[in-house]
Amino acid sequence: MADALAVIPASVLRNLSDKLYEKRKNAALEFEGIVKQLASSGDHEKISLVINLLTTEFVYSPQANHRKGGLIGLAAATVGLTSEAAQHLEARINLPLISFLLAHFILIRKPLNNQIVPPVLNSFSDQDSRVRYYACEALYNIAKIVRGDFIIFFNQIFDALCKLSADSDGNVQSAAHLLDRLVKDIVTESDQFSIEEFIPLLRERMNVLNPYVRQFLVGWITVLDSVPDIDMLGFLPDFLDGLFNMLSDSSHEIRQQADSALSEFLQEIKNSPSVDYSRMAEILVQRAASPDEFTRLTAITWINEFVKLGRDQLVPYYADILGAILPCISDKEEKIRVVARETNEELRAIKADPVETFDVGAILSITRRQLDGEWEATRIEALHWISTLLNRHRAEVLCFLNDIFDTLLKALSDSSDEVVLLVLDIHACIAQDPLNFRQLVVFLVHNFRVDHSLLERRGALIIRRLCVLLDAERVYRELSTILEGEADLDFACIMVQALNLILLTSSELSELRGLLKQSLVNAAGKDLFVSLYASWCHSPMAIISLCLLAQMYQHASAVTQSLVEEDINAKFLVQLDKLIRLLETPIFAYIRLQLLEPGRYIWLLKALYGLLMLLPQKSSAFKRLRTRLKTVPLCSFNGDQLKRASSGNPHSQILCHSGSQISEDGDITQDNGNLQNGINFASRLQQFEQMQRQHRMLAKSQAQSRISSASLSKVCVLLVVFPFFRHRYFNNCVRHVALCLNWVKSGIPAKLEHMIVC
Repeated sequence: MADALAVIPASVLRNLSDKLYEKRKNAALEFEGIVKQLASSGDHEKISLVINLLTTEFVYSPQANHRKGGLIGLAAATVGLTSEAAQHLEARINLPLISFLLAHFILIRKPLNNQIVPPVLNSFSDQDSRVRYYACEALYNIAKIVRGDFIIFFNQIFDALCKLSADSDGNVQSAAHLLDRLVKDIVTESDQFSIEEFIPLLRERMNVLNPYVRQFLVGWITVLDSVPDIDMLGFLPDFLDGLFNMLSDSSHEIRQQADSALSEFLQEIKNSPSVDYSRMAEILVQRAASPDEFTRLTAITWINEFVKLGRDQLVPYYADILGAILPCISDKEEKIRVVARETNEELRAIKADPVETFDVGAILSITRRQLDGEWEATRIEALHWISTLLNRHRAEVLCFLNDIFDTLLKALSDSSDEVVLLVLDIHACIAQDPLNFRQLVVFLVHNFRVDHSLLERRGALIIRRLCVLLDAERVYRELSTILEGEADLDFACIMVQALNLILLTSSELSELRGLLKQSLVNAAGKDLFVSLYASWCHSPMAIISLCLLAQMYQHASAVTQSLVEEDINAKFLVQLDKLIRLLETPIFAYIRLQLLEPGRYIWLLKALYGLLMLLPQKSSAFKRLRTRLKTVPLCSFNGDQLKRASSGNPHSQILCHSGSQISEDGDITQDNGNLQNGINFASRLQQFEQMQRQHRMLAKSQAQSRISSASLSKVCVLLVVFPFFRHRYFNNCVRHVALCLNWVKSGIPAKLEHMIVC
């Protein structure tokens, strides 16, 4: 310390800590001269002592003016050290001179590295803004002198500048910006800059939210990317997420700078032969779900380019990418929807082999999750993906069938018709296997049983579509088999009525109706009739409709006459009204034409008159059917024919007429063979009557249950309302009430119950 004080006059040291800037500046100039003299004489030991004096006595002083003077002095010392070096570089080169220069720079670099820069960097965090300002100024002057030798401190300087860019003092910010520009110039021209050492620091700083820091970071990324010798693209995954995070910044300028940087990197990716798509794909998938529209659009645009460029390289990430694309298909922003749809088509067009890390299960999991979403367009595309996978990788998809089957069944209740139709297409594709077909129909009936509204809203659409995709006869046979053993009789009746209405009205089932019309003369038609009959017994009108459709008019008449009082209720009349309306449609045109020959179709006429007798006379259905029957030309048969028809056995399928035999459909035949085509109508009628008895018993049981429930409620109300239960005769009253409850349970009529309780 004494040696250093001997070299530097006391006046210089005093002025260096003066509060006036001019005095400090003049003292710094004198310092520069002293250091120059020491450097020219080669006395580097004293130079080191002088720098150490500036550091300990000034830069680290508790006095602000001392710190300011120390910083100016360090900058001046650096200038003094290098002036002689410049002169020697301009001299004629010889070996003694080269040896001198090497020794000189080694000695200069030592104090520079260990004594000059660290104190200045430490001053960047000084509490006094003026000290921070002078620290920027000092480091600027130092960097301007040493240039490339400055690089070894780059990470520390970058970290300090990152903080100063957000400094609360405007002057400090301005000084930091000037220093930042100089450091950028030095880095771009240096061949000693290590990008590998810098990237971890950059990655850490990318999470900072301060707008000034973000501008600083984007500026450095852009500058480094412009240097040909620095491969920023190879390290893009390390800071890509940070750039995307800046796209949602509140500052328009920052968003614009981040977008510009991303656009430049994307262009480089397009032109680069080798790119690491994997890490970036993960980032893009996350950013595609950002709440910020601009971020989502940029992310989905990148994914679109990645799918086009990477293709097979992205196979392991198909599921993740698909999970990002599908929600964007329903985005409220049109641009995002357009890009997402394009990307989806590009991705689906890539045919990957499951052996090549193509995870079918992961994709099915994504589609299943999206099927529960609220957006129709997304659900539709998810179903398209399942369909595509079924067509390409059927075996693999069926392995995961248990994971998606319930979701697909649930989708049948979707509010969108298009979704329901696509789900049915998938179900039909799955049901190509007999086991899966049975499972589909069983689950479908179960869903209808659990959710009656589904049957009302979607029943016709679902059944009709399945009939088109899977063969109508096969579907109806399977449904009939399941409903035949249905324990819930009310549901079975509703389901059969729905199936019957679809059978009678749907254009998709015209071939099935044609087959049933030939039931008396065609073995396949007879077999179908018998197959449907057992389950159709759940509904009287369904059986009558089936018989009319199959032209089994005598049996239709027999079924009508077998109905009892309990069968003819409001629900029955509603179904009968529907049938009367259907008789006027083109589907039953053949029946109306057969009425032109009442002598040949006597049982048809009798069946229709039987239905007419069941209708209330003031109902529109009664008037409609009576009007139709009035048009029948009665002159085509005589009273003797009517007498024979009315006296015939209701279970017989043959009418005697003029020595010939008339089958139920009216055709005259001379063949005494199997005119019933193997159908035992008497047995079938018994089957129908037995099923109706079960329905009547169920209805009676339900009615009694309702009465009991209502009566119990009344008794409970009485217990609460009447105050006499609190009387001294309370115990007797309780016994009477208990007796009443027993009577109620045993089925005593409501009036009598009320009288007893009162």
